[in-house]
Amino acid sequence: MPHILIVEDETIIRSALRRLLERNQYQVSEAGSVQEAQERFSIPTFDLIVSDLRLPGAPGTELIKLGQGTPVLIMTSYASLRSAVDSMKMGAVDYIAKPFDHDEMLQAVARILRDRQSAENAPADRPATKTGSVADKAGASNNNGEIGIIGSCPPMQDMYSKIRKVAPTDSNVLIQGESGTGKELVARALHNLSKRAKAPMISVNCAAIPETLIESELFGHEKGAFTGASAGRAGLVEAADGGTLFLDEIGELPLEAQARLLRVLQEGEIRRVGSVQSQKVDVRLIAATHRDLKSLSKIGQFREDLYYRLHVIALKLPALRERGADVIEIANAFLARQSARIGRSDLKFAADAEQAIRHYSWPGNVRELENAVERAVILCESPEISADLLGIDIELSDLEDDDFVGLPAQQGNTSHEPTEDLSLEDYFQHFVLEHQDHMTETELARKLGVSRKCLWERRQRLGIPRRKSGVASES
Repeated sequence: MPHILIVEDETIIRSALRRLLERNQYQVSEAGSVQEAQERFSIPTFDLIVSDLRLPGAPGTELIKLGQGTPVLIMTSYASLRSAVDSMKMGAVDYIAKPFDHDEMLQAVARILRDRQSAENAPADRPATKTGSVADKAGASNNNGEIGIIGSCPPMQDMYSKIRKVAPTDSNVLIQGESGTGKELVARALHNLSKRAKAPMISVNCAAIPETLIESELFGHEKGAFTGASAGRAGLVEAADGGTLFLDEIGELPLEAQARLLRVLQEGEIRRVGSVQSQKVDVRLIAATHRDLKSLSKIGQFREDLYYRLHVIALKLPALRERGADVIEIANAFLARQSARIGRSDLKFAADAEQAIRHYSWPGNVRELENAVERAVILCESPEISADLLGIDIELSDLEDDDFVGLPAQQGNTSHEPTEDLSLEDYFQHFVLEHQDHMTETELARKLGVSRKCLWERRQRLGIPRRKSGVASES
């Protein structure tokens, strides 16, 4: 059982993180500072250290040296995201921005431990290749190991071919696809197969950074550029110099920031907020979106010139419902991963579960499938996982085997009706609009039984904006 050390000075966060990791079969120790960790434990004996960046006394980056090779995952707020990137240059294996949801933390921990084990098992004369990301949803594929995506349907084979052709170039790439299809996984594959693989790939979710901070975070700022700018700071574009910048949900980028980004693409240079001087950067841009940027550009919500700069190479990820038999292959991969996490090797899908997996349209795509499998594994008490444990609403008695594979979402039975005449999306929209005036995003997500990230994604898909002020505007 992997042994993880948590170093966090906020007791509530430390305790909650400990419970989360212990529920997922990890052995956990904790400390409130670097000094306490040194006094109580032999730090190099841990398999992973998860530490806040800002701690009383010494910063969390001190644990990189004290760990003597033990991977360190740095936790930080968006306000100090640039410092987290600096910590990676000092040797941290990755960073995770607060507030993070449980799935995000568990995926980061699992990936880092998996990479460490792979590195230890790799032949001494062949360096291990870093794969995956915080958003890695599908794992590695036997058939496409260097790409790291599972599936062999014709649309995905075409995607693999394009990735191999595009990766060695410096061309900008726009990855399009529904939420949960694995766009960041494609971006990671493009980076890992490029000549920039040894340089950093900096991932930024444009929708998750507050609009008032986005330009400063991306392009940096000078001392005194705005209230609170007590010192100059480099931005994330600068941090990606020599490597790859991945902008997820680029359709949410404000127009002012789009203009600055266009300068990066056209001139290869940036200018920090509050500065009159420009500096050169060598960055390959990969962007991703679930929105129609061309349509947005026609109504003035996205710069047309930036759209054409991004659209040099466009990769369209198919939805899971369009991938035929891949869905079972992916489900079995998730089953193996979740079974290993809880120490079981006897689990398999019953016939009705496989039929449900094939016939359901998976509007949340690979992410929804992974969550359904994880739920089933946790709840299953026998060796066979039945369809009802997946928690999806589909009437199998009305289906002939293989009848609806690959049909668009609206043609299958995709509703999760709380009542007969209210669809899941209608219910979601009604609930959010009714309660967002007096509930925080965290409370809304908890009541709906989803993560905050899932709540945000559904807001985007249904066009429900967050309130700009009041209770629901928590950070």
